[in-house]
Amino acid sequence: MKVRRIDERQYAVRVSTAALGRAVDVRILLPTGYQRQAAARYPVLYLFHGTSGRASDWVEKGDAVKTTAGRPLITVMPDAGFDGNGGGWFTDWFDPHTALGPSKWETFHVAQLIPWVDRNLRTVARREGRAIAGLSQSGFGAMSYAARHPAMFVSAASMSGAPDIAYDPVVSVGATGVVSFIAAFEDGVSPDAIFGPRLTNEINWRGHDPATLASNLRGMRLSLFTATGIPGPLDPPVPDPAAIGIEALTHASTVSFHRRLTELKIPSRYDDYVFGTHIWPYWVRDLRQYMGPLMRAFAEPPRPPAKISYRSIDRSWSQWGWTVSLKRPKTQQFGGLSNASRAGFTLRAAGTATITTPASYRPGARINILVTRGNSHRTIRTTAAPSGRLTLTLPPTPDVATTRVRITN
Repeated sequence: MKVRRIDERQYAVRVSTAALGRAVDVRILLPTGYQRQAAARYPVLYLFHGTSGRASDWVEKGDAVKTTAGRPLITVMPDAGFDGNGGGWFTDWFDPHTALGPSKWETFHVAQLIPWVDRNLRTVARREGRAIAGLSQSGFGAMSYAARHPAMFVSAASMSGAPDIAYDPVVSVGATGVVSFIAAFEDGVSPDAIFGPRLTNEINWRGHDPATLASNLRGMRLSLFTATGIPGPLDPPVPDPAAIGIEALTHASTVSFHRRLTELKIPSRYDDYVFGTHIWPYWVRDLRQYMGPLMRAFAEPPRPPAKISYRSIDRSWSQWGWTVSLKRPKTQQFGGLSNASRAGFTLRAAGTATITTPASYRPGARINILVTRGNSHRTIRTTAAPSGRLTLTLPPTPDVATTRVRITN
């Protein structure tokens, strides 16, 4: 790792990780007076660049230094692609053996970078102190990470993003073409390297798609910024035709995603300013307008949902204190918890499921668990662990089935 101090607030970090197979850059903006206020802790905004961008983009093109000045906020701006190529689309690649290396971008950003930042900087190292935002491709990425890891972020924002790549059938056709084009002509790999062939790996596309996973976003402060591609007040006298077309595509994706949120009754701050193309002056304005709602979310964070619902294609996951591990024949398959609380939950999944609850029970307490699947009922008696958690393994099912669990003591 190499760390270079640029000025009082700004650092450039060069980091290597086996998850990516090569070094990438992270730009960090600290709040004014960070070094002098040794006891203070600060929330963090993870702010991402777009396709063919770099970690320095928000500083050099996006006015991030000025926009964050005077705010008690750490801003972390990581690479989301290699050396300005097309970008990694915020996922662990379907093909980890391309010339670019493993390309496990989600592993790097979520499992490695965020814990590293919390260990090395004075952060508010919990959901209430983290937000994520990005433009264009990283508008997708911000919402995908937020939907796949909702217990990590209190706020998420997409600026001219593509938060629907698989839910709406019409939008998904364009998204497939864009992802495949970027992979082949900007990353220099197979068109199917990132998410896999669409015809045979639709589950992987849907499992990273914010619109498909939108129900996971309850309780988060969401912001969406978009325009139609019609040139607006911040465009040059001769607008860029590519910027017009790309904004039109991301507008369709954002409109579809917002429609999905509305159907689910999930509130968001939705700013369709109509006139504008896919260029930096609009994203500078978006970030400036996002700052107020963001700092209010940090100051008065929304409470976690009273009852937890979460969907995933992963075999194992941990969210909101719940851990689910599935033994099933398929590597990827939708499953999830709904209405989970200390009184019980509903699991919809295939295979053998092992569930560990949050620390919601008195250590050593005797617990009665009623398991219902179809017309079958089974009672389990167990004892809460010293941690106050319960761990139970449910009987296997060959196909996706609904199991209801009631917990009493």
